[in-house]
Amino acid sequence: MKTLLRLFSVAGISLLASQAMAQTDSPYKVLDTAQLMGNGGIDYVNADNDGRRVYVPRGGNTFVVDLDTHKYIGSITNIGGHGVAIDTKSHHGFASGPKIGMFDTETMQKIKDIDVQGRPDGIMREPFTGKILIFSHQSPSITMIDPADGTVTGTIDVGGAMEQAESDGQGKIYVAVEDEKKIAVVDVKENKVVTKYDLGDGAGDPAGLGFDAKNHVLFAMCSEPSVCVVVNAEDGKVLTKLPIGNGSDNGGFNANTMEAFSSQRDGTLTIIKESSPTSFAVEQTVQTKAGCKTCSLDTKNNRIVTICTERMANATPETNAPAGGRPRGNRGPGNLDVLWVGR
Repeated sequence: MKTLLRLFSVAGISLLASQAMAQTDSPYKVLDTAQLMGNGGIDYVNADNDGRRVYVPRGGNTFVVDLDTHKYIGSITNIGGHGVAIDTKSHHGFASGPKIGMFDTETMQKIKDIDVQGRPDGIMREPFTGKILIFSHQSPSITMIDPADGTVTGTIDVGGAMEQAESDGQGKIYVAVEDEKKIAVVDVKENKVVTKYDLGDGAGDPAGLGFDAKNHVLFAMCSEPSVCVVVNAEDGKVLTKLPIGNGSDNGGFNANTMEAFSSQRDGTLTIIKESSPTSFAVEQTVQTKAGCKTCSLDTKNNRIVTICTERMANATPETNAPAGGRPRGNRGPGNLDVLWVGR
């Protein structure tokens, strides 16, 4: 009997191991799509992994979807813009736009507008300082906000058009400088620019950024030409360049799977495998939907969330971009598509 039990035990372990291996080796695909009607353009999507919610500013409102059930929760009215950052401690959220909208994540009610300078685009909660950072396309490049009361605590002038940023968790951030084809290294303890890494010949305009903090590797997702430039975060050395889809505007890195990813306007999601700190390869190109150019990561389920809009048949397509920027999806009435991509 003991021998039989051991055989069943070994067989069970082997089965679980093979299932785990099969899941790891299986290709990425679109697992689910939530559709919501609305008006206006979109830009960033934010997966709040602590609160288990997805935030998508669209037009003058921000849609909120459950990160696990994929069900619509509600919308925060009179809060719109580009992207959202959440401070779990204060239960306050912030949306970047001409004015920064501050809201309560529990009541989903607007608290106030915050006046800032520059032309805000990207946004993040920086873990070392606990501040909300706003990234602009005009000076001042970075505006810092105290999430507890929404006061502006300082600015940092970097120069260039700031896009996505990543933090090392120890007081240093890396920011994609789109119009300079560089990555800015900023010390948020001293509020100063340390240096800028040039992405070199053959690089496009970087908008998305992934960061492997353990191995100090940056992944700059560029368009025109469409490449991912892999950079040593300690010295700025370009390690390699890899092809990605057209129109990247966002990216990231999943430390659980050791994969970088980039979402593209042409309806593709590029997955890049890091086999070692010096070995990288395009692992898969996932078909999503046209216009799904920004993304975020559900770290609990290892799923990538991306968004796009679908214009109604009789709606007028967007013909003009925002002042100084690119078109942000179909601005007329139509579906907002939230896609979950995983294995």
